[in-house]
Amino acid sequence: MLHMPLRPLLRETYDKQDSASIPCRVPGRGDKVVVIGCGKSGQAACRLLAGKGARVHLLEAKEMDEKLKAEMESLGCVVETGAHTKEQFADADFVIPSPGVPLRSILQTMGMPEDAPLEGGQGPVILAETELAYRYLAKDGQQDGPKEKIIAVTGTSGKTTTVHLIADMLCAGGRTATLAGNVGTPLSEYLLELENGKKRVDCIVVEISSFQLQTCLLFRPDVAVLMNITPNHLDYHRDMDEYVAAKLRLFACQTERDKAIVPQEWSAAYNAAGFKAREVEVRVQHLFEETQLLGPHNELNAEIAWEAVRDFVSFEDAARAVANFKPLPHRLERVCEKNGVLYVNDSKSTTLTSMEIALKSFERPVLLLCGGHFKGGDPRELVPLVRERVRLVAGFGDSKDIFMPAFEGIVPMQWFPTLRPAVLWLQGQAREGDVMLLSPGTASFDLYRGMAYRGADFKAIVAEICGL
Repeated sequence: MLHMPLRPLLRETYDKQDSASIPCRVPGRGDKVVVIGCGKSGQAACRLLAGKGARVHLLEAKEMDEKLKAEMESLGCVVETGAHTKEQFADADFVIPSPGVPLRSILQTMGMPEDAPLEGGQGPVILAETELAYRYLAKDGQQDGPKEKIIAVTGTSGKTTTVHLIADMLCAGGRTATLAGNVGTPLSEYLLELENGKKRVDCIVVEISSFQLQTCLLFRPDVAVLMNITPNHLDYHRDMDEYVAAKLRLFACQTERDKAIVPQEWSAAYNAAGFKAREVEVRVQHLFEETQLLGPHNELNAEIAWEAVRDFVSFEDAARAVANFKPLPHRLERVCEKNGVLYVNDSKSTTLTSMEIALKSFERPVLLLCGGHFKGGDPRELVPLVRERVRLVAGFGDSKDIFMPAFEGIVPMQWFPTLRPAVLWLQGQAREGDVMLLSPGTASFDLYRGMAYRGADFKAIVAEICGL
């Protein structure tokens, strides 16, 4: 729920940075560019910028792998590790922040106010890696943007499955497409591939987060998709208002020629903001009869994907892509079924909303595994659903003090320090017809390096107990 009138919030957000008044500036030879973070996007940005002749300074708070550090230095990058200081940003022309570093903390380190403009003010230009790559593509394209069609997807949940469905539909229809953004391939990588002789694609499908959108000023997708907005990343964003404003920035630069796919519950917000693109609402129409995907939410994801590509491919091509599409790892992933018990890995469930979606995907009794680094929300709102769908709850890791008061007494529940004993406890009480569901509703960083490691651990434990 927003805490202030939506239109004032959005007008304040977008009027400060009117895209029409911002030149499409990109780092050039001799410009000092500070890149914060040496993750995939930071590495790709460094490689791209070094090739453009920029003076790149790579800042990483943690110790770097020596091989990676040597590679970055071989490109001419100045590499500094440890806590960031104001002096490191002196005379910088551009700053490319890691998506994992809150914008307000960067501005604070630079000695700038939180409401400082990202471009055109007293400090350097601050651009997301996605925005940086987009600007280079736009400079190389037509007057109104890149040569490639850009389809961008944001939202709290469902993004990754939807962008993969979009790409598969495009390919089924004979279009060339590439995935970029949060799916693991920075948009800068695409530019580097072009420079190495790879052919351009027809469409770039971008999964983009609120972190990235916060520092996007000119990014203009031909098709922009908002899946949903529910409380998330409130350990990163100042509040829900900031999170919503970042998500809706996806539409800020679109024109009347573009398409905006907006869920019904956010249509009023879209119109209140004064965005220009043609708005399309998607409701489930049960279009695709053949699918391997679990749950009604995936039915909606497929129909959203179809709406995103219907100007480029036929429905028959889209339907064939859906029929052949296999669930992605860690997203309601069917692990196995043994002795009548279905084991499902939904480690990507890092919010209470995604846990809710997972629980609604099964008519069978659920043995729920939850717990980890809590990101916000109130699990008590799930009590009616838990009472209806869940037979047992096994919690593990952090957030015991959050889930136990909410669910204890509703269903039988126990808490464990790690995942393995939690799985074994549920296994000992499983019955034919049950679903053992790993849908933690939390981040994984209390016990694992990431959600994929948590999911892999679950699958390994299941393989062991099921004799696979």
